[in-house]
Amino acid sequence: MALFDLPAEELKTYRPDRDEPEDFDRFWADTLAAAATAPVDATFTPHATALRLVEVYDASFTGWGGQRVAAWLLLPANTPGPLPCVVEYVGYNAGRGLPHEWLLWATAGYAHFVMDNRGQGSGWRTGDTPDNGAGGEPSHPGFMTQGVLDPEDYYYRRLYTDAVRAVTAARSAPRVDPSRVIVAGSSQGGGLALVAGALVPDVAAVMADVPFLCHFSRGAEVTDEAPFREIAAYCRAHRDKVDRVFRTLAYFDCVNFAARSRAPGLFSVALMDQITPPSTVYAAHNHYTGHKEIHVYPYNAHEGGGPHHQATQLAFLGKVLDA
Repeated sequence: MALFDLPAEELKTYRPDRDEPEDFDRFWADTLAAAATAPVDATFTPHATALRLVEVYDASFTGWGGQRVAAWLLLPANTPGPLPCVVEYVGYNAGRGLPHEWLLWATAGYAHFVMDNRGQGSGWRTGDTPDNGAGGEPSHPGFMTQGVLDPEDYYYRRLYTDAVRAVTAARSAPRVDPSRVIVAGSSQGGGLALVAGALVPDVAAVMADVPFLCHFSRGAEVTDEAPFREIAAYCRAHRDKVDRVFRTLAYFDCVNFAARSRAPGLFSVALMDQITPPSTVYAAHNHYTGHKEIHVYPYNAHEGGGPHHQATQLAFLGKVLDA
């Protein structure tokens, strides 16, 4: 796999004009107000595992449309609170999986709240949350064009709302310090972290690792890889609906959310990544309005910095939370 996007020096300054609907803020205010008519009502049930150093809770909360969303809460065993909490969002076509897949943050002394993806979780990690706004039980992709002709009906309206309400749920968890909640994720999860960082303005930090859901028009044009290719394939079949597709996507472009974020932000980008092309990541990073840093992995694809970047995240949060 070779470099395929803009040259590295051009990427550093790549800051495309934002395609933002005039009613963007009102749309999201109305969406969250509609969801808020149902209480988040988070629950935390002890979950038996063979893990000796981590306490696990099978969690759930009310997301979009009054629907219950599954999650895991992991806590370092025998550690008093209040603890900073990493709210983590999961990549495309994955779900919350199994508790032992999520050991980094709890073993580092953090509370860790892992949100399931409604309707996803039938690809590379399993999920448990139906999407009652569409077909029900978790299924294989694609999700990128479900309801894409109307922002009110689009799949990601539901998932973004879940991501925001997950922060409220995590803040109510046992031993969690509600003033020190960090939102994080990789790929789709990184995009959801950017959304939550914009719509929940008092999060302590945002960590967006090779984030997806950024600069849709660019991604659909420069890569043949999924999930962006789902958009291109839809437009190829529906030649007369291209403008409507991208009008809807403008309400969900994480470049627009990045421009509203104020928390300290940590990004990563991999220059051989054909799933989230580097220019789409830089578009979000370069519009991000909070204090930010980006770590570049020139010879990596969508795995990004992997364990090296996890070490960077640990150091970043140490600085942010000690500031």
